Amino acid sequence: MTYDAGHYDVIVIGAGHAGVEAGLAAARRGAKTLMLTLNLDLVAFMPCNPSIGGPAKGIVVREVDALGGAMGRVIDKTHIQMRLLNTRKGPAVRALRAQADKPLYIKEMKRVLENQENLTLRQAMVEKVLVEDNQVKGVVTETKAAYYAPTVIVTTGTFMRGRVIIGDLSYESGPNNQRSTVSLSEQLEEMGIEMVRFKTGTPMRVNSHTIDYSKTEIQPGEEEPRSFSYETTEFITDQIPCWLTYTNEDTHKIINDNLGLSAMYSGAIKGTGPRYCPSIEDKIVRFNDKPRHQIFLEPEGRDTEEVYVQGLSTSLPEYVQNEMMRTVPGLEKAEIMRAGYAIEYDSVVPTQLWPTLETKQIEGLFTAGQLNGTSGYEEAAGQGLMAGINAAAKALDLEPLILDRSQGYIGVMIDDLVTKGTGEPYRLLTSRAEFRLMLRHDNADLRLTEIGYQLGLIPEDRYERFQEKKRLIEEEKKRLDKVILKETDEVQSVIEEAGGSKLKDAIRATDLLKRPEMNYSHLERLTPSEVSLPDDVKEQVEIQVKYSGYIKKALEQIDRMKKMETKKIPEDIDYDAIHGLATEARDRLKSVRPLSVGQASRVSGVNPADVSILLVYIEQGKIARVSGE
Repeated sequence: MTYDAGHYDVIVIGAGHAGVEAGLAAARRGAKTLMLTLNLDLVAFMPCNPSIGGPAKGIVVREVDALGGAMGRVIDKTHIQMRLLNTRKGPAVRALRAQADKPLYIKEMKRVLENQENLTLRQAMVEKVLVEDNQVKGVVTETKAAYYAPTVIVTTGTFMRGRVIIGDLSYESGPNNQRSTVSLSEQLEEMGIEMVRFKTGTPMRVNSHTIDYSKTEIQPGEEEPRSFSYETTEFITDQIPCWLTYTNEDTHKIINDNLGLSAMYSGAIKGTGPRYCPSIEDKIVRFNDKPRHQIFLEPEGRDTEEVYVQGLSTSLPEYVQNEMMRTVPGLEKAEIMRAGYAIEYDSVVPTQLWPTLETKQIEGLFTAGQLNGTSGYEEAAGQGLMAGINAAAKALDLEPLILDRSQGYIGVMIDDLVTKGTGEPYRLLTSRAEFRLMLRHDNADLRLTEIGYQLGLIPEDRYERFQEKKRLIEEEKKRLDKVILKETDEVQSVIEEAGGSKLKDAIRATDLLKRPEMNYSHLERLTPSEVSLPDDVKEQVEIQVKYSGYIKKALEQIDRMKKMETKKIPEDIDYDAIHGLATEARDRLKSVRPLSVGQASRVSGVNPADVSILLVYIEQGKIARVSGE
């Protein structure tokens, strides 16, 4: 017998990286929000690597921050090391990566949640979602508490029928020996939501006292202050290094000799694993020509001796893990504190979702995070933020938010998931974004802060600082465009020092800046600004001027894409009535139900000829509806 435990606008199931962003976003939009989690001591827990960011992923964290999310601010306060990656490459592929203090990250995120207005945080196991006439009504916990709400966001990560595997040992469990979620997974299937089985894994953790660091290479953080959040003003300076070592022929021999004991190769694991984050067994088999593989030793925090052995993810038996680990330089006497393991879990087929992340089958039911087939904390946070924004919008009768592929990596990811689906745990890569020159680490605020402010997720004082930054950038670009530099000794000396060829004629400062060897600091020496400009303003001026030609071409491509996105497809269109569509295209379009011709063009199995037929059909106004309309 259930009892009425309360009424809300939004209920979030789970408090991982998707759940916390979903709950915070919904609450900040003004929705009365309830967050239910299995264990309040493991809010925003990192079950795998102790890090945030990396290529593409780091840009997502900045986008989450630009929209008012919490991940960037929390990692800025709790990291032990931070680095900017790909600094020798162009701005489109640069990204921050921070090593996290895992226990401190949990503590700080829990503090943020507990102090958020409109948000209630409770420990509970949700047994089922209440649904009537394909409409969400709330949830029921195992203690028979019934919480009512018109929207529910499921962010259960890898807990759905989770099964941990170590060699021939397997047992039902979520990450870190937490309880798995079984009844909820079964209910989603009963409601007609298709699930697939995915797999991920994690390496062993070892005791720092037992590592011989003299045999490894130090990997320090950067001395230059860095931050994910545009709000951060205080920086951590006492950073802790990571360490680099390598596998060798002895390591590989032990793995090859014991492949039959690995759950990956014994048939014990049925789920599909992540291609871009393979186990050490997978690496040895797939890349058998490589004599060694990198192993990074990553401290898990300031107040723990646990060290994460990045690169040795495995499902081999524990005694084999010990054997292979002790062939690695520096780890000969290392003691395992936690064994590596694989985990298999249920995942929602994401083409069953609208771009808002609401399920097509059940109105008011949203899903976000690894449950949707993604593989990282950052991808989960981006989805959670969008699900929270849109669940609150639905509950409060506000406009939903759908980011397109030109606005952010979050938009790229969600469009990929709901339009193309994924046959393996999805990982964001810069190569997935056709407009990556526009989706940079440095300009996430310029792309998204206005949206965050309009949604009520960005406070007034932050928005005013943002507006001032935009003003300074535009004024400095205009000033430089008016400055004419002549062939003086000073000008020629600065150019020669930078490695460029001397001027033959006078030149605009902006044209000089477009030269590959020149940067803004050179112009500062030749034509200093009358006002003191912040470093991020100077960075924007340099990038926007230097890449203006490429940016102009990208904007033209974006305009063409948006014209296709504005050609909307009625939700109840009858694809069977459209003559000329290929059978595969018709079936895929009926399954995905794209909202626009642009989205239809990205559906797997739909070719340009099918898009042309669909476009003509819509433009002629011959819209046949499905039966009953």
